[in-house]
Amino acid sequence: MPSVRIDSVEPLVEGKFITPVRVHYTQSGRKKTWEAIKSHDSVAVLLYHVEKEAFVLVKQLRITTMLNAQEENDGYTYELCAGIVDKELTLAQIAKEEILEECGYDVPLQKIRRITSYYTGVGFSGAKQTMFYAEIDDSLKVSEGGGIEEEEIELFFLPVTKAKEFMYDESYKKTPGLIAAFYWFFDTIS
Repeated sequence: MPSVRIDSVEPLVEGKFITPVRVHYTQSGRKKTWEAIKSHDSVAVLLYHVEKEAFVLVKQLRITTMLNAQEENDGYTYELCAGIVDKELTLAQIAKEEILEECGYDVPLQKIRRITSYYTGVGFSGAKQTMFYAEIDDSLKVSEGGGIEEEEIELFFLPVTKAKEFMYDESYKKTPGLIAAFYWFFDTIS
């Protein structure tokens, strides 16, 4: 794994994917303000490889995990396959595209099951994420995945038998959505 370091941090005036804003609002008759980020909603997919009896996770650099880090942090996280909602497609169609782009599996649309939706980063963004589930096998593998040109995604196969231990192992940086997806799987599927 290549080493990563932050070279500099500067204020963002105009972003490609996010817009920093100051929100002025009234609550209980009092004028208030809050700093926030307008961002895209997203989709996330829990992928279960039936032949390997493993979850397929995405390992990638998230430089933001290093920004406020209190301890040594390489910046790599373990996540569900995911992507932003920035196209005129259904959420399931976007999930299908992300599975192919990031993981290399061409999953039929009718095999992608919606689980639920929730809000992320509620203290600064409040974007909505919709979670899906899909079962895959080697017959659906059509490419190596890896994401788009700016991404360097590595697939991580986590045996289902190790998932509960993984959920609580703090040495793996992971998102709450991933943990929620595992809970859903153990409550609904297994």
